[in-house]
Amino acid sequence: MRGPQPYGGVNRAPSTIARLFGAFVLIAAFALAGFVLPGAPARANENTFVEVTPNSVQAGSRVHIRASCDNANDRQAEVTSDAFDRVFLRPDNGFLTGSVTVPGNKAAGDYPVHLRCDNDRTASTTLTVLNMEQPTKGPATGGGGTADGGTGSMLLLGGVATVAAAVVFGLLSSRRRAGS
Repeated sequence: MRGPQPYGGVNRAPSTIARLFGAFVLIAAFALAGFVLPGAPARANENTFVEVTPNSVQAGSRVHIRASCDNANDRQAEVTSDAFDRVFLRPDNGFLTGSVTVPGNKAAGDYPVHLRCDNDRTASTTLTVLNMEQPTKGPATGGGGTADGGTGSMLLLGGVATVAAAVVFGLLSSRRRAGS
């Protein structure tokens, strides 16, 4: 096996120090990107945010709200939206939490959700409400008794007829061979 060949008097293989420096720069760039590009919650400033889970919901479903009011998470805060009117969040393990049900007759669309803290901080996010028609009965596929009663009987009779035809054919074939 040949080692790195000099080209113009310069060894082309990177040194261990150069490789370690490159790895350090790459790790630092990813770490910096993680701090510069924040995650999912909508943030007004570093420690004030509101998030709705799930953020897309069928009308008539319940959503959970989690928020932070910077250093005022020991007091309740108010969340308002045209999707569900108003809910008060209460302190829970360092955050403010609460749940609310979106009315079943709420029109589909995107609704802003606004947090207002006791320390006058605010934050907003968006809740998407879906209003799809719900089927009243599942399809008749045979699972769980949803199929029509005659379908299973027809399949059973067809299977019995097929087995009987195979037995008769086998008996007739064996008699022809015996007679030959």
